[in-house]
Amino acid sequence: MPGLEVIIVSHGAADLLRRCLASLERHPPSREMRVTVVDSGSPDQTPDMVEREFPRVRLIRRDNIGFSAANNLILAEAGAPAVLLLNPDTELSPGALDVALERLDSDPEIGMVGCRLVTESGELDHACKRSFPTPLGALAHFTGIGRMSGAPESLAQYRATRLGDDEPGEVDAVNGAFMLVRREAVESVGLLDQGYWLYMEDLDWCRRFWQAGWKVFYEPAATVLHVKGGSSPRRRRPRQEIAFHRGMGRFYRRFDAPRNPAWLNLAVYLGIAAKLAVSLAITAARGR
Repeated sequence: MPGLEVIIVSHGAADLLRRCLASLERHPPSREMRVTVVDSGSPDQTPDMVEREFPRVRLIRRDNIGFSAANNLILAEAGAPAVLLLNPDTELSPGALDVALERLDSDPEIGMVGCRLVTESGELDHACKRSFPTPLGALAHFTGIGRMSGAPESLAQYRATRLGDDEPGEVDAVNGAFMLVRREAVESVGLLDQGYWLYMEDLDWCRRFWQAGWKVFYEPAATVLHVKGGSSPRRRRPRQEIAFHRGMGRFYRRFDAPRNPAWLNLAVYLGIAAKLAVSLAITAARGR
């Protein structure tokens, strides 16, 4: 049995996946590792590339069943004490896996570890550490006010500003591009919610980890390149826009709506619907 199971869900983007798998070969952990690529209906020759160039990687071909369902195929069977969900648009740096594994091993109450994600320009991908969004924080984030330099914490809270970018510590959530989880925690929390086809499933999982008594930890000493939008288009297509906004509604309905007044819930749902309408209109305009 390997000490680490790595799961990568691919859907096209063969060049990025090639770079990701090559970085795993260059910078393996000190413990035994098994890598599985679940190809979720790639429209190109991505799975053939994996089969041809990375014969040691286990390849599973499926239709486009969604990010959660594709990961769950392996999560359900993985027996390794640690499992890493890794996006195909990432590249590992030297020692990143061992640093993350050491953090996971450092405290038996830590159920999930995320890393410092950096973009190709070298800037921090702020999604690597997050707080669960409040209605005000979400509004500020999506309007851009919460992302402005000097924004007050109440507006910038989604970015977990209370914790420094280079400071290790507990956070509400980490990014689904790199989620190192303890097998024991997965068994108590459950698999990813397949009600999310794409987007928001990582935030949901982190919330359920905390609810089950497991800590989620941000470890900036482990650095990983994230080609943001590499495995899914920066400009989402209509189906992806709908999935994203449905995910927002599903997350709010599950965790926040039961404890908020009816008027606030209505305002949130109307806000999500309005944002979806604007996003679809922008997508249509760009298409023309």
